[in-house]
Amino acid sequence: MQLNTSETEEMILGPVARANLPSLTITTDPIDRVTSFKLHVLGVHIDSTMSWTIHVDNMVKKATRRLYFLKQLKRAGLTSSTQLFHYYSAVIRPVLEYCSPVWHYALTKAQTQQLEAIQKRAIQIILNFSRGIPYSSMLFAANLITLASHRDISRKFFRNITKSTSYFYILLVCTIFYQTHRWNPIILG
Repeated sequence: MQLNTSETEEMILGPVARANLPSLTITTDPIDRVTSFKLHVLGVHIDSTMSWTIHVDNMVKKATRRLYFLKQLKRAGLTSSTQLFHYYSAVIRPVLEYCSPVWHYALTKAQTQQLEAIQKRAIQIILNFSRGIPYSSMLFAANLITLASHRDISRKFFRNITKSTSYFYILLVCTIFYQTHRWNPIILG
């Protein structure tokens, strides 16, 4: 197999990244060493320190751009808060939660607050809340929960489906067995 060194990058993870290690070379072509990159398959930004700062910053930027369109919908005369919440739920919130099982466990308090601030701004836009109203009151009025609570619910769900007593686990095992062994159920009757 031949590697295209112009499209190949090296990243060293963890504390070893601070060491002054020699760069990889393939047939006299050096491979660029990077401190972060976007894993295109998942759309997740990874850095050598294994912090999620770059990823969270990119999510916040992307969601902030989409908040602009939420404001434009409101200015254009879309007054139905239900439709505006549908836009938020379909276009903005997925950005804030995308691939969260991968990164949510390692968020700092500041990063969690960054993400919650986007949801708070969306609620302010949709329901015409002025600044100074507690976030918990906004969530109650909008019939939403915090993004952190939503991630926690997802985490519990995925943890539960891996238990052997879960119906999802049994369904998964049967599906895998069927696909790997070409299992044919016997029809009685």
